[in-house]
Formats: sequence, C-alpha cells, structure tokens
Amino acid sequence: MMDILLQVIEKTIRINSDEKELVAKLFREKEYRKGEYFLKEGEVCRHVGFIIRGMMRYYINDDGEDKTYGFGKELDFVCNNESFIPQKPSVQRIQALEDCHLLVISYDNLQLFYSGLKNGERFGRIIIEQVFIQTLQGLNSLYTDSPELRYEKFMKDYPDLLQRIPQYYIASFIGVKPQSLSRIRKRNSRGT
Repeated sequence: MMDILLQVIEKTIRINSDEKELVAKLFREKEYRKGEYFLKEGEVCRHVGFIIRGMMRYYINDDGEDKTYGFGKELDFVCNNESFIPQKPSVQRIQALEDCHLLVISYDNLQLFYSGLKNGERFGRIIIEQVFIQTLQGLNSLYTDSPELRYEKFMKDYPDLLQRIPQYYIASFIGVKPQSLSRIRKRNSRGT
C-alpha cells in the first residue's frame, strides 16, 4: 500500500530511498467502516488521509439538511484544510460511503514530511493548489451552471462514481432535490 502512495508522490516530486523510508514512517494505515466519520462537525481535523480503497463524502449540515460538496475516492487525499491548517474545529463532516482503507499522516508528522523531504513543501503546495482550483471551479459552477450542466460535468468527471454513490448524494452535490435529479437523468437519457 505504501508503494501506491510513493508512486503518487513521485508523479509530482523526486524522492530518494531515505525519503521513501521517512514517508513510510510518517504515514500509518487506518480503516473506516461504511458510515464512520473521518471527521465530525466540531472536531479538529488532525490528519490528512490518502485513500487506498473506498470512498468518502464531504458535507455540511445546513439547518438540518445535509449538503454534499465533494467526494474522495481511491488515490485522492482527504482532509478538511479549513480545520487542518489552523487546527480549529470543523463545521464540515467527512464520512466513509464505503469501507475505506487509508494511509494517514498527523499534522505534526506532515510538518516533518515538509522539512524532511527535499521537495516536501513543494509537494504540499502543489496539492493545496489543486484543492484550491477544484474548490473555485465547484463554487463557480454552483453560481453559473444549470443543474443539468453540473450533472453532465459530474458524469464526465466521475463516470466511475455514478454506480458507487447514492443518487440523493449526487443530487445534493449538484444542488437539487432527488426528484429533480430523476427528471434531469430522464431528459439526459432521452437526449443520448
């Protein structure tokens, strides 16, 4: 499993054998059963996870209604940076949608990763830049795209997730009620 993480890191930065050993010492394996939380509202996010197997959902509870704003799947990093970076309580939740196997690194160990790898901070910056761009794209889409277009983008960007995610989470992610998603899917299937 560590080999998978090392391959992902090596796609971004070069690491030598000593650095690989350090990475292996800083990350540890953790499993989450379907329905368990990686992070609950009010907790401080103390780890970054790397998903080896499974899927997680990011959401907030808005006046009793869950609103999904993202998913993490195999080879994705999972974290609430808004809580993790300043080490403040989270208003968001991250929950396992399937049984998940992760490699996790604590806040303190991530600081050792940054300082112990020649290009560790560069790797962190590149990952955070990717998260930032995804967040902006999602926000822009929510304000400028129709629900139909957001669903089309979801299908294009995540074709492998359509059968793995309950439809009501997909509806929440694109910003509609499940009944509206059913109508969008019907129209979409007639158009193809």
